[in-house]
Amino acid sequence: MPFAPIKAPFHPRGFLRLLALVGLLPIMARAQSPIESAETVPAVGQWLQPGDRLQVRLKGRPGQRVSFLNGQPMTELAPALTKGQRGIYQGTYTVLPGDTLHDRPIAFQMLRPDSMVLAAAVSRTKVRFMSLNEPQLAVTKGALVYLNYGLGEDRLGGAKMGYLDSLVVLHITGLVGSQYRVRLAENQQAWVPRDVARLLPPGGFVPASLTGSWSVAGDSLYDYVRVPLEARLPYRSELLQNPTTLVVDVFGATSNTNWITQRDGIREVGDVRYQQLQPDVFRLIIPLRHAQAWGYSIGYRGNTLVIKVKRPPARLRLRGITVAIDAGHGGENVGATSPGGSQEKDLTLAIARKLRQELEQAGARVLMTREADVTVDNGDRVLRLRQLNPDLLVSIHVNSAGSPTVQGTSTYYRYAAFRPLALALYQEMRKTGLQGFGNVGSFNFGLNGPTEYPNVLVETAFVSNPGDEKRLLDPQFQQQLAERMRAGLEEFLRASRAPGLRGWLRQAPAEQ
Repeated sequence: MPFAPIKAPFHPRGFLRLLALVGLLPIMARAQSPIESAETVPAVGQWLQPGDRLQVRLKGRPGQRVSFLNGQPMTELAPALTKGQRGIYQGTYTVLPGDTLHDRPIAFQMLRPDSMVLAAAVSRTKVRFMSLNEPQLAVTKGALVYLNYGLGEDRLGGAKMGYLDSLVVLHITGLVGSQYRVRLAENQQAWVPRDVARLLPPGGFVPASLTGSWSVAGDSLYDYVRVPLEARLPYRSELLQNPTTLVVDVFGATSNTNWITQRDGIREVGDVRYQQLQPDVFRLIIPLRHAQAWGYSIGYRGNTLVIKVKRPPARLRLRGITVAIDAGHGGENVGATSPGGSQEKDLTLAIARKLRQELEQAGARVLMTREADVTVDNGDRVLRLRQLNPDLLVSIHVNSAGSPTVQGTSTYYRYAAFRPLALALYQEMRKTGLQGFGNVGSFNFGLNGPTEYPNVLVETAFVSNPGDEKRLLDPQFQQQLAERMRAGLEEFLRASRAPGLRGWLRQAPAEQ
């Protein structure tokens, strides 16, 4: 018999009151419960919509008949699947249209052979079934809103899809723990942290818009692509190489663009065009005129999407360039510590100061994210750098590993367009005699996240390795590191102004 839509789920409090009335509750309280634990999987609050699966697990007395959610059966797993442990039950229910559940815990029952209730339990976490006919909307809030691809986590956080402006309208289709699920388009979704999204009252429409006719223009510093919309829709961007092209997908947008006006002052943006990838995904294709991209930002002015493309510096030499130097960690954020007590925050600041001196002597303007042993949140560093608008960023760190034998230098970048900067510094750092630990891409670190300027993180050496630590503590070696970083920046700038940038990358030595 098919399961009927859930309208009035089993309520554990009512069940316990019934037991009290018939005199069974004191007996159950005195006896050890046949149910040790019962919970949703994952064991966090969830919002589910039709088609989603509610998964549950119960641990208790083996060989029993167990159900959840007003009668859904659970299966006891074979000992081979539980490392020999008996009494582990699991169940799955696929939410159907019309099911209702309003932020309540899930109820479980263990039944005797005569169908009398042997034990009952409820989950610690609550579940809500969402209606397709009542869209839940939200708007983004704050200065560092981002979307994640999924629910994965490590010490760097979830894998980020990209950043969004504030007040972008999102269609929320689920919740798992601290992240809302966002519908971007048909068969495309993302996740957004709850603390950067504000739920809207019911009654709104799913965000969608026709595009207007758009324009491209330039001023003394940037080129601008402006696309008028009817709402602030979510978007995703990617900077492609060979040829260098900025691609921006706007979700929920459908083309009503009948012309694209190209005004005076354009220097970096080429012949823009668009594609309607699917009915609710509008793609902007923005060719760039230089092989090396120097950054871009995306945001809204009212409901007009504005893509701001940065041009190369007037002179691709250290003299006149603005370089931001980030001395990693600081203050209460100690960073890595060696067995001998050497602290990352001290080493990075010492190297950063020497690099600043090197660059200033070469004529560069230098911006420091910290100049003393103070605590500076990484988010605050990113926001400050957004205001200062450097041409380049070098974030300095020292590495650490569980084994003292691991050693070497490495560089890290997130976007392929900024790989040439990371590779140039990596090759120069190898000239110090340090072993190569690698040039690492798609690095999900906060200071590698901005698209506004090329950026690189340098893990100078391993403080957990005695040989590397001895070098890192040596002021002369710190000076050598600073000189190699300066040389790496010079090489990057030289290659950027040479017509054969991509040839230089092809001929670069293999990364260790």
